[in-house]
Amino acid sequence: MTEPSRPAARRLPPEERERSIVLGATALASESGLEALTVRAVAATVGVTPALVAHYRPVMDEFVAEVFTSIVSAERDEVIASYDPAVDLRTNLLRLIETLLDSARDDVAMVWAQSWAMGARNETLAVCVRAEMDSWQSALEDLIARAVAEDPRVRVDPVFSAWMLLAMVDGMSAHSLVGWEPRDRAALARRTLAAVLGAPADDHPLAAAGMKS
Repeated sequence: MTEPSRPAARRLPPEERERSIVLGATALASESGLEALTVRAVAATVGVTPALVAHYRPVMDEFVAEVFTSIVSAERDEVIASYDPAVDLRTNLLRLIETLLDSARDDVAMVWAQSWAMGARNETLAVCVRAEMDSWQSALEDLIARAVAEDPRVRVDPVFSAWMLLAMVDGMSAHSLVGWEPRDRAALARRTLAAVLGAPADDHPLAAAGMKS
């Protein structure tokens, strides 16, 4: 018995076809992780031939990096945009952390976790991962610095605080993917935030060292 042939893909203008391939790859990575991105898998998701995917994205390492950047930068823009200048710094940061630790965002956590591992073998991806980590740190540092400038009662170091909070979020998000996490990670997040914001900036050795990627 012969197998049924694949329906021919509807002819689209090049720009629209390229967009459909990128959106299909992004949806696939969001659902199954970066490791799911192969030419054949993307083609099956979009409903086109592997040759057509390869035509628009001939270097898969670069395509994986592109998809990674699209997914994580969109989340960063969304979360940072939710910062409310009318609310105090502690409340804003707690909301931000709780948002990032929400299990509904485990798909992005998976993309991040796989990017660190895959970046060891894909330098193009590694470059993008470092850039996105820098962007997260800088964005959070800027928010904290703004709060410090506006309220002299806030005495924390923006650089140290941003590094510590992001390290906690990254670690807890990665741990949650394998079910290893505290009974109440929101409570742990609150305690960590209190520790980070509760000490004067001069007491932090990382601040004195000027730690910056």
